[in-house]
Amino acid sequence: MKASTFVYPWDVNGDPEAPARIAALGVEQVTLAAAYHSTRALTPRHPRHRIVTAEHAAVLYPADDRWAGRELRPYAAGAWAPGDAFGEAATALAGVGLEVHTWVVLAHNSRLGAEHPGTSVVNAYGDRYPWAPCIAQPATRAYLIDLAAEAAVRPGASGTELESLGWYGLEHLHAHDKTGGVGLGEAGQYLMALCFCPSCREGYGRHGLDADELAAAVRTALEPVWQGAPSDGGWAGIEKLLGETLANTTRAYRDETARSLQEQAVAAVRAAAHDGFQVLLHADPVSYHVGANPGVDPAHILSVADGVVVPCAGGTGTLTPFARQDREGAVVAANFPVVSGMGGSPASLAADAAEARRLGATELRLYHAGLASDDDLERVRSALAGL
Repeated sequence: MKASTFVYPWDVNGDPEAPARIAALGVEQVTLAAAYHSTRALTPRHPRHRIVTAEHAAVLYPADDRWAGRELRPYAAGAWAPGDAFGEAATALAGVGLEVHTWVVLAHNSRLGAEHPGTSVVNAYGDRYPWAPCIAQPATRAYLIDLAAEAAVRPGASGTELESLGWYGLEHLHAHDKTGGVGLGEAGQYLMALCFCPSCREGYGRHGLDADELAAAVRTALEPVWQGAPSDGGWAGIEKLLGETLANTTRAYRDETARSLQEQAVAAVRAAAHDGFQVLLHADPVSYHVGANPGVDPAHILSVADGVVVPCAGGTGTLTPFARQDREGAVVAANFPVVSGMGGSPASLAADAAEARRLGATELRLYHAGLASDDDLERVRSALAGL
């Protein structure tokens, strides 16, 4: 069962022992960040630093001239990933026999929203989410598609994993996040993710909805939630709050918008790549879910991409809707967190991987070799050795 671990360039560059240490885990592949959002990351073994602060979303390589004269363009990294940080790390990792795939974060970019506020999702109350570019806007879509093609197809990479290629919402884990005071539940999160920027208002109109009336209905539906009333889970809870017609029409619009972006982005990557280049999407099997693993229709996405990377932190049941599609050659990669200090469970990795395989997973993803302690890594080594 092929395994890959996520890695940042700053985990490798400046640490000559890092490539061999990662290879010794028993993985065949690394999923190396090429375009990433802002973060503060621990580097527990690096000889030069222990904390890396990536101040804003950036590409970790020199962008090319396709962006000349364009208002929306990727930002260069600062001192945390200078020059061609991705290329330097990829060369070092390939040097110990590891296959390198790019890790590309797309519709998650706080700096883009801060500098170009019109690109952001706008909720029913008029609040902007600067971390969440609205994927319905033509200029934003063009930016995301070109970024996917450029960041995915880096020299030395034989595949890519595209994260956040879909709708983003309120749940962001923003710096010093303080949005958990009211339990929104799945239904509340969906309503707070509905966008009312000009492009989305027009999109609702094409589907027969009046955007102002829809926004008022969302605010009315959320009022009991703000007062502390629990909301029912699943799609039934959303229909109960918003009404079946409004709920299903908004979902149809959002599904259509996300699907077309995913199709166009994957096509752009394939056009830029060599034959055999693998394209995977980080995905959730429930199409109305939002975030880094955006919701997709399993049958549709496996007809577009070569496979999916599926979050399994909350259990392996998310694998089943993808595995049951029975697409020959499709990758269904079970993504397990293995950093115990961040809620991962490296001690149970062997059992988790066995269960994932039983449910139809074809590969493993391990989050994250650069962040894990020595003890966590030893547990990973032991688990992979037994698979």
